[in-house]
Amino acid sequence: MNFQFYLEKLFASPEFNKFSDENPKSYLCGGFFSIDKEGSDNKFHLDFFDADTGKWFSFHLANGVSLVPIEVKEIKVPEKIPDNLEFNFDWVENVILGEMGVNKISNKLQKILLSLQRLEGKDYLLGTVFVSSLGMLRVKIDLAEKIVVDFEKKSFFDFMSVV
Repeated sequence: MNFQFYLEKLFASPEFNKFSDENPKSYLCGGFFSIDKEGSDNKFHLDFFDADTGKWFSFHLANGVSLVPIEVKEIKVPEKIPDNLEFNFDWVENVILGEMGVNKISNKLQKILLSLQRLEGKDYLLGTVFVSSLGMLRVKIDLAEKIVVDFEKKSFFDFMSVV
């Protein structure tokens, strides 16, 4: 599946058309994608910011489309993400696997969590990847350049403090 598929699914939905009519100054500002490699717990959310009200909204794209208001404690105006981004989730997985190979990581992918964000005018996928043996990977992919700009392996035990 690719990003444009989910965006088109959203734009074609009555829920989004109603939202768009009621919030004409809203724009795409983020996304969250959970890809379960061992089961079927996949989740896809696209987030919008309404410049008039300062409110955030998320559209959950599972069985149909549902609108979920988001409560944000710190109000920060997010950058607008263009709706013509082209990336495929299989490509993202292959990029992660490629970096794992370069870094001699042989663990098996279990779950990929991705956050689509625009930072300082550039679009990124920020990822947390759970791998076998209680491992975690942090990855940052520049979508314009189609390259990994940050990659780090962590262990679950790095986050535990032993007393």
